[in-house]
Amino acid sequence: MRGTPQTYQAIVVGGGLVGKAAALALTQIGMRVALLAQPANALPPGAIFDSRVYAFSSSSQSFLEKLRVWQALDASRVGPVYDMRVYGDANAELHFSAFQAAVPQLAWIVESTLVEQALDAALRFQPQLNWLDARAQSVEISDAHASVSLDNGDTLDGALIIGADGAHSWVRAQMDVTPKRRDYHQTGVVANFRISGSHGETATQWFTGGEIVAMLPLAGPFVSLVWSAHTEHAQALLAMSPEQLTAELERVVGDRFGTLECVTPAQGFPLALQTVDRLIAPRIALVGDAAHVIHPLAGQGMNLGLRDVASLVQTLGAKETFRDLGDPILLRRYERSRREDIQRMMAATDGLQRLFALPGPIAKGLRNAGLALVGAQPQVKRWLVSHALG
Repeated sequence: MRGTPQTYQAIVVGGGLVGKAAALALTQIGMRVALLAQPANALPPGAIFDSRVYAFSSSSQSFLEKLRVWQALDASRVGPVYDMRVYGDANAELHFSAFQAAVPQLAWIVESTLVEQALDAALRFQPQLNWLDARAQSVEISDAHASVSLDNGDTLDGALIIGADGAHSWVRAQMDVTPKRRDYHQTGVVANFRISGSHGETATQWFTGGEIVAMLPLAGPFVSLVWSAHTEHAQALLAMSPEQLTAELERVVGDRFGTLECVTPAQGFPLALQTVDRLIAPRIALVGDAAHVIHPLAGQGMNLGLRDVASLVQTLGAKETFRDLGDPILLRRYERSRREDIQRMMAATDGLQRLFALPGPIAKGLRNAGLALVGAQPQVKRWLVSHALG
């Protein structure tokens, strides 16, 4: 009956990769789950690639494999990264190698839509899941349960609400938590290019003039651009024709990839650092961008979110039989398990962004000397790779 509460163990609010992965993982350990999300958008007619791609670490790949999602991806559209080269603004270079680090690969580059469609397909086969294309309007928390009222008139009751609804999280707002946000005054400009040369399964990154240009290897003769540009410059980049954008990019990368041809429209998204004082509240837990937003220079935002999900699911799955899913003790275990990883990744990405944004010849000399020093220390590089892999 419309308006009659529907009862679940967990209610997941948010339909990106992180939210859908959380819903799938919870159903696979036997929980009855409600998911408030929309299906993945299909690629526009004639589009070759999704403009938005992610660099999945080994830990993320293993987690998606455990969910039986990774195996469902079209392998011909998954690009491995075996090397990474970072160039400073004074010809300093830092090289990371999977071979030297004794790992199979440093990362996998995969389109967002490809992974989300695979998650959608897996979710449709979960009898324990109720997938609702509806929006949450209000929430009530009691000692016994949480109730979420939807815009379609339905009410959902559950032991736990999981907020996976992004940087501007509605769930987080219900916790009365105000995030601390620092705008980098930059925009991430993304687009994909066909190349006449070879990318060599190498991710390449240039620090130049306080901006960061990253070229990620896609499967086949394609690369994906992530240009962290000052807002005014980014607006100019987004207003360019594909040919103009290609010419602007070639000023930075030269002929490293041969000739370039822009094959997807450029898109932009604002860059900021965003933190919260707590990941939990009575019967609520935050994951992904609802819990933290970091600079994309290391490509670790999605990996951090998936590690949130893996840790939360592990914590809930290992709970004592007498303990309720919304038990504060249980939720504090999750929060503690994530604190160090989140703080370390935030410090690393924010520190690098600040370092390369500093003007002046002294700062320039110090940061490039630092790159050269790290490049000469194999043990340090292996440590950095191990943390990037999760």
